[in-house]
Amino acid sequence: MSRLIIRIIDFFYPPFSKLMPVSFFRYGVCGVGNMCFDWVLYFVVYNFVLRKQIFDLGFIAFSPHIAALLITFPIVLLTGFYLSRNVSFQGSSLRGRIQLFRYLCIVAVNLLINYFCLKVLVDFVGIYPTPSKMITTIFTTLFSYFAQKHYSFKKDFVLK
Repeated sequence: MSRLIIRIIDFFYPPFSKLMPVSFFRYGVCGVGNMCFDWVLYFVVYNFVLRKQIFDLGFIAFSPHIAALLITFPIVLLTGFYLSRNVSFQGSSLRGRIQLFRYLCIVAVNLLINYFCLKVLVDFVGIYPTPSKMITTIFTTLFSYFAQKHYSFKKDFVLK
């Protein structure tokens, strides 16, 4: 599957070849694709699964925008790890379980960023949940790119 994704992405690379390396282009396309998947999934869960209603588990209740985040986050996490490991950051010398652990650590920080940004933007600023999620994604994307590149999927450099 990853080879097919790489072939499709690389098909659109030539016009950008003078602007950026192919690895950065792949990261951008995978990131945008996963981000759009996240937004659509969040919208569907918030509007059609939760129907904008409080999600009550009996012992704890979640506002619909936070419940939608908690439901969609694991799904987007898995697609993001797959794309990062197999398309964007190929060639890391780290073992898969180390990559996954580091990826999960960064994702945990992203979850906190998501939670606090959504709480502030929706509950205090009064912005609708879906645009708030989109704004929050800008912060998490910047953090994720640098953290994943230099921590989760880093490559060892061999000095000659």
